[in-house]
Order: sequence, then structure tokens, then C-alpha cells
Amino acid sequence: MLLAVTDTFQPVLVVGAAVVDDLRRPTVLLAARRTEPPHLAGGWELPGGKVDPGEEPLQALHRELAEELGVKVEVGEELPAPNGLGWDLPPSHRMRVWLVRVTEGEPAPIEVHDELRHLPLGRWGEVGWLPADVPIVTALTALAEERQAR
Repeated sequence: MLLAVTDTFQPVLVVGAAVVDDLRRPTVLLAARRTEPPHLAGGWELPGGKVDPGEEPLQALHRELAEELGVKVEVGEELPAPNGLGWDLPPSHRMRVWLVRVTEGEPAPIEVHDELRHLPLGRWGEVGWLPADVPIVTALTALAEERQAR
């Protein structure tokens, strides 16, 4: 007798922060350069990380930003992914991204990063973003440019 496999693949949930200067009309975006793992080292990304078991995504976002950058933030809107489920991070992760504004502390590359850059609007694409972050930064750029045009 053959048994059907009913387990469905559940991607690992990751949270990401688009650290901006203004939640409604962002003109500056923070980029963080990774130091690890080796296959991602040197690539630029939005800061964030994995959601721990039993942790809510926004709890994870606050925790990750405190650990990685040493900051507290105000959380704005979530940047919706085209599929409505989160941005794909191959091979097995999915990321939800929120706009955030620093309310306490000065961002510093404390953990898994060695450099941070504050990029002005119009220059957000000028760093070597990790491939999975490229469509996210493209969507953020479109959002910011549309809001500046208002």
C-alpha cells in the first residue's frame, strides 16, 4: 500500500527592515553589508533576520534591529510582496518587510554586518544588493518616488 505524503513545505519566515528617515515620505534608506555566511559576505541587504519559534514577526523585527544595529524603531507599514505571502528568499525562506524609523540609538554594524550606508533617494540602487533584496529595493524605490511626486 502506498501512503500519500501530506507534509507541505513551509518556508522559514524572515523579517526585514527598510530603515528610512521618514515613514510617509522616505528619502534615505539604510543598506547593510553582510559579513556572513561566506556566500552572502560583501552583499548589501536590508537588516533583519529569522523569526524564532513562538515569536511574532514584529517582535522579531524589534529584536533583530536591536541585535544587529543597536537601535529601537517605530514601525510603519508593511511593504507588500507581489504574491501577498512575503518576498521569496531562495531556496527556503520568505521575508516580510516593514518601513521603520529609528527612534533611539544610532545604527551601527554590531552583528553580521561590517558597514552601513545611508543612501539618498535616487541612489538606492548604487550598492551591490543581494539578489533577493533587489526586487524589494525596487518596490521601495517606486513607493518613495510616487510619494515624493505627490
